[in-house]
Amino acid sequence: MIVYNERFNLLEDRIYEYSLQDVKEPHLYRELFDYESVPKTAFNNRQVPLNVPEEIWMTDTTFRDGQQSMSPFTVKQIVDLFQLMSRLGGEKGLVRQSEFFVYSQKDQEAVRACQDLGLKFPEITTWIRANEKDFDLVKSMNVEETGILVSCSDYHIFKKMHLTRSQALDKYLGIVKSALSHGIRPRCHFEDITRADFYGFVVPFANELMKLSEESGIPIKIRMCDTMGFGVSYPGVTLPRSVQGIVYGLFHYANVPHAQLEWHGHNDFYKVVTNAATAWLYGASAVNCSLLGIGERTGNCPLEAMAVEYASLRGTMDGMDFTAITEIAEYFEREINYLVPPKTPFVGRAFNSTRAGIHADGMLKDEEIYNIFDTAKLFNRPARVAVDKTSGLAGIAFWINDYYKLPDDVKVDKSDPLVVKMKEFIDKDYEEGRNSSFGDDELVNLIYMIDSKRIRKLAASAMQ
Repeated sequence: MIVYNERFNLLEDRIYEYSLQDVKEPHLYRELFDYESVPKTAFNNRQVPLNVPEEIWMTDTTFRDGQQSMSPFTVKQIVDLFQLMSRLGGEKGLVRQSEFFVYSQKDQEAVRACQDLGLKFPEITTWIRANEKDFDLVKSMNVEETGILVSCSDYHIFKKMHLTRSQALDKYLGIVKSALSHGIRPRCHFEDITRADFYGFVVPFANELMKLSEESGIPIKIRMCDTMGFGVSYPGVTLPRSVQGIVYGLFHYANVPHAQLEWHGHNDFYKVVTNAATAWLYGASAVNCSLLGIGERTGNCPLEAMAVEYASLRGTMDGMDFTAITEIAEYFEREINYLVPPKTPFVGRAFNSTRAGIHADGMLKDEEIYNIFDTAKLFNRPARVAVDKTSGLAGIAFWINDYYKLPDDVKVDKSDPLVVKMKEFIDKDYEEGRNSSFGDDELVNLIYMIDSKRIRKLAASAMQ
């Protein structure tokens, strides 16, 4: 049948109508996942078109998936982080939603405390088990949307739930109908989609969901869960691992609107940020993230990473406040005792710090040479130099100028006698066996020892 596709403004041959393939034995893609070796990345060289939605945004799972990976947050910590998250997302709500557990009294207290803030964004949503009592609980919390687990690979359908595909489909549709009957917006979490039979189960299931959505007038969302991080964004990769193939197939063959498609990835193979951006580029409006990427096993997609990726793809921050990223990282370390690895992009203490002398020399001349962007302006995090055995004269000079915030007209350079003398002391320490970098206090004391009058001048210049 040929129909006019208003989304692409083209006549389209609709010969593909996918129906459920109710197989007797599970399809486990053993040619890709033999379990005894690294999963294989196979190609069929089939390309799908870019299809970027008019609007893209982020959603958050810090207080659901993220919290499962660490000690539970207190109510105060959840409220504080929720406020910082709202500030990061800005007035346009680029951090659109945040999902919560609602089972314990503390969970419910946290939801109500965040609701009492009166913030428009992020919208508070929940994650529940698929039963009547949980739907009643969601309604009592005055929440309009909830996530529902609907595992879609044969690993889960056959091995975990001991069902057939048709039994799983019937069960899931019954759960969704129950949510709709309660007036709740269902967000269906297609668990393990990157090991699922895409055209034999995923698309037929999505087609049934879209029928229910049309009948009820309630948008049903599909969260594409790359539960094990198997997703790959390379052009021409075969399903079920192709990120763009999954997004394209749900949009094109199941008619799921952009705004109802959301990607949820894990970082088992270091691909989580690229996969999330690929989902945006090929038709998903939303990507699901967590603060600092916390989450099960290797973690979720870092929210701060996708905020920066948004600015890169759109050419604008669209009202986002990146200084909140710095405050979020500081809060995790100060209030939650969470150690952020120092070299973690955007949030680690050393992400824009250099130790190499040749880099420090370039930064001394113009920090743009070795800093990724104006981190002082956007993140409230000036570029830094750590002083150790490789920093050289330039690194020491840069540290002095940075630490004392010296104006341009009084900045020291690498030929300054104070810098030269400091390097002599530092080199001697390393020759005698030191193997750690110098801390700020140590360097201040060194300046005081070499020239006590100079340190007072430096401090006075910084105050002017």
